[in-house]
Amino acid sequence: MPSILPKAVRDLAQELSRLPSIGPKTAQRLSLHLLRMPENVVRHFAQTIESLHRSVQICKECFSLAEKDLCIICRDTSRNRSIICVVEGPLDVEAIERTDSYRGLYHVLGGVLSPMEGVSADQLTVDELFNRLRQEEVKEVIIALGHTMESDATVRYIMAGIKDLDLHVTRLARGLPTGGDIEFADATTLSAAFEGRRKV
Repeated sequence: MPSILPKAVRDLAQELSRLPSIGPKTAQRLSLHLLRMPENVVRHFAQTIESLHRSVQICKECFSLAEKDLCIICRDTSRNRSIICVVEGPLDVEAIERTDSYRGLYHVLGGVLSPMEGVSADQLTVDELFNRLRQEEVKEVIIALGHTMESDATVRYIMAGIKDLDLHVTRLARGLPTGGDIEFADATTLSAAFEGRRKV
């Protein structure tokens, strides 16, 4: 039976269903919710989405999200530039920053190695990480990846690539559950993981 919803509502629901964790029913409910909102609010919402790609870029140093060539953390001269924390994505940076327990720099990989999903090293910023570690005055690398098979494979790949460098390498451990993601961990758990990081 064809839908009785207007084409504009159906089209919006179809676009919303492209977002992660948004199924067809949820997309329809969101579309109807937007329809009930004041027009000026929806217009501002649309303008914000439209400006997203123009306003956000990738930091040329750490590959996190930025509004300029460098992100706010890489521009901060008070950060400890001898430590680099390696994370999977920008939300991990956000989560760690909420703990207020780390004052070094970051490197965002853009994912983890996953042959099953077709994610190889050349699709990540691993080579850029290796270049940073060879060119900059880095003394410690903190690997802040979750504890999954893909994360473990990524750690092994990184370790193989930096084995000839004189670096103190640690990995977040205590407090992070196996299979857990950094971005979903609370501040207390992440703080404990930083304190309990171990040598790799």
